[in-house]
Amino acid sequence: MIKVINFCICVCIAISSSIFIYTFERGVMREKYHLKQLQFSSILAQKIHQQPINEFQSIKQTNIIPYPSKKILTQKHKQSNFQSATITDSDIVKWNGTITAHMRNGQLHSALQVFNSMPRRTTVSYNSMISGYLRNGKFDLARELFDKSPERDLFTWNVMLSGYIRNKNLTDARALFDRMPSRDVVSWNAMLSGYAQNGCVVEAREIFDQMPVKNSISWNGLLAAYVQNGRIEDARRLFESKIDWDVVSWNCLMGGFVRRKRLADARRLFDKIPGRDEVSWNTMITGYAQNGELDEARRLFEESPTQDVFTWTAMVSGFVQNGMLDEARCIFDKMPEKNSVSWNAMIAGYVQCKRMDMATELFDAMPFRNISSWNTMITGYAQSGDMACARNFFDRMPQRDSISWSAMIACYMQNGCNEEAVHLFVEMKRDGERWNRSSFTSALTACSNIAALELGRQLHGLLVKAGYETGCFVGNALLAMYCKCGSIDEAHDAFQEITHKDIISWNTMIYGYARHGFGKEALILFESMKTAGVEPDEATMVSVLSACGHTGLVEKGKEYFHLMNQQYGIRANSVHYTCMVDLLGRAGRLEEAQNLIRNMPFEPDASTWGALLGASRKHGNTGLGEKAAEMIFKMEPENSGMYVLLSNLYAALGRWPDVSKMRMKMRNEGVKKVPGYSWLEVRNKVHTFTVGDCFHPEKDKIYAFIEEVYLKMKREGYLSSTKIVLHDVEEEEKEHMLKYHSEKLAVAYGALSIPEGRPIRVIKNLRVCEDCHNAIKYISKIEGRLIILRDNNRFHHFKGGLCSCGDYW
Repeated sequence: MIKVINFCICVCIAISSSIFIYTFERGVMREKYHLKQLQFSSILAQKIHQQPINEFQSIKQTNIIPYPSKKILTQKHKQSNFQSATITDSDIVKWNGTITAHMRNGQLHSALQVFNSMPRRTTVSYNSMISGYLRNGKFDLARELFDKSPERDLFTWNVMLSGYIRNKNLTDARALFDRMPSRDVVSWNAMLSGYAQNGCVVEAREIFDQMPVKNSISWNGLLAAYVQNGRIEDARRLFESKIDWDVVSWNCLMGGFVRRKRLADARRLFDKIPGRDEVSWNTMITGYAQNGELDEARRLFEESPTQDVFTWTAMVSGFVQNGMLDEARCIFDKMPEKNSVSWNAMIAGYVQCKRMDMATELFDAMPFRNISSWNTMITGYAQSGDMACARNFFDRMPQRDSISWSAMIACYMQNGCNEEAVHLFVEMKRDGERWNRSSFTSALTACSNIAALELGRQLHGLLVKAGYETGCFVGNALLAMYCKCGSIDEAHDAFQEITHKDIISWNTMIYGYARHGFGKEALILFESMKTAGVEPDEATMVSVLSACGHTGLVEKGKEYFHLMNQQYGIRANSVHYTCMVDLLGRAGRLEEAQNLIRNMPFEPDASTWGALLGASRKHGNTGLGEKAAEMIFKMEPENSGMYVLLSNLYAALGRWPDVSKMRMKMRNEGVKKVPGYSWLEVRNKVHTFTVGDCFHPEKDKIYAFIEEVYLKMKREGYLSSTKIVLHDVEEEEKEHMLKYHSEKLAVAYGALSIPEGRPIRVIKNLRVCEDCHNAIKYISKIEGRLIILRDNNRFHHFKGGLCSCGDYW
């Protein structure tokens, strides 16, 4: 299987390459050149230009005019009669051979100089230039010369057709194919191969059916197209319509069955193959091994007439993929010969099981390492959270590829070092490595984590230039970035640009609307998703229930909750129940929420009780809140957030002794409150604030702004929510303590630093407090600014003194 895992793709590429080589050789054979072209080019240069050989050979370094000037053409025209009398067909053949030799060596300017100097050119002269340009990736020059060619033969048309196909320009390729004055089997196979390589199986079949003459390349091309694109039944029917297939074709279809996990069909084919080769045995052994049928894989392994390194490696990989590392290592140690694939398979097994000590030991023992070996180690340490070792391997690599860079960027991002991830992304380009989808995805995710919207927008521009913006993989990361950075309109635009939306695309957009408080838009999108034929999954229903909870759509949420299993076949899990408890609790239906917890088919977790505690605090139900807190403390005694919620509940009721008891309990249990902080991005730099921050370089301006805006707020009717202060002090002191919360400082700095007309986007690691929520509403009205605040629960869009949550949060 290791030899043939990419067989289908290779067949299509081989067809295209064989067409190109075949047509090229036909043109060359027509002129029957058999001289040593490079030696002749030097002699010919002396004859034409009367200059030393070394000058002609270094022609690439001189300032050559690509086409002769008008004066030179006039002079050549005057000499044409004399030259045509002295130039023979044999000379033209040698000239054409020289052009071909230069093109094969990448000396395009030298070939063009010879071509322009020829007093008489044949169709083969043009063909040599066109095919040479295509061979060297100069498609536009080839097309230009093709259009200028005075005469074209079948080779000219075929080689240009192959050029269009190699550049994945199927529309123009088909137009050229339809214009051809005559076609041979090479022309038809080229068009069939083009469609097959690009997944256009229907069009490939149409070409196949229209072919006046078919050869083995035609049949194998269509068979490979079916297998490659997962149309295994079409491949089987095509196979059964012909009897004289070679062993390569048998292996192709068998490999298709194996990839679809249809091992019984693959085995029936294997038993019928008239002459099995090593690929046949390896494909079947790998199929059994990869699908957990290791006894059958071992039996075939022992029956195999020849056991090469690929056969042994297939067995090692099979045991590795099934988590049987000891058995895999036993076979690995017995291998008479090992290649890099064998070593990498065994190392990857240890990495997958997080046995990095064994992986490192094996890596150090490798007699030969390739980039894949290094990348596997970097990925392993990254997944284990050991950034130091991952970076050590990355820095020691003798050579890196895009996978190496992407793995290291992902390592930083996954371990919370988001700024380092972005810096490495920039360094990747400086090092000359091309950004790929994986690196873009990690960098966009890093921007999401730190809410660096401006940087995310710059990455969006870069990935558009790279051509990745419409693919699901990176498109979903872009969509998530805009959602998490608070730009829901740009998120919607990114969603619309994804050409083939998958379930993740829909879920991300629905959840984005839900977190931003646009519950109705989320539900409309959910209905559009079903209309588009996309089946919802568990994550979809979490987003839908969250949307209902954030906007108070209680009855709609209950309806969706009961339809989950009946209509969509989704069994509610603890997250769905937590969403429902939160939905009912926010609406003040605490008894109903409590009954739902009692009737859960499994024990509620800390999150479910936390939702009930939050609702109890909001509605002042001390008894229910204490009960929920007691359950949480049993499950998560170090959950500081629950201590704070219960303390807030006591403080709101003026039960200061109970607040003190909670503080004492936290100290005794060694529980530390998570410090609150807020941050925002200004001119690609992230500014972080804590409560009463006195370290920011512009603190004086920030505090002066707060004092000024507070006077305006009070004139507008603002009153501090002093009941949330967890200290038994005077009201004036409570007001002072609330005034300098981190989110207020961040909003103040945004108002001072971000130009008018642009939103102020602030992120907080904890839930925004009631007083800050109220104050920011006033600030948005007084300053005439749109303020978008993301806390650890949802987004709030403040504008004109109102919030998008409708104070339902």
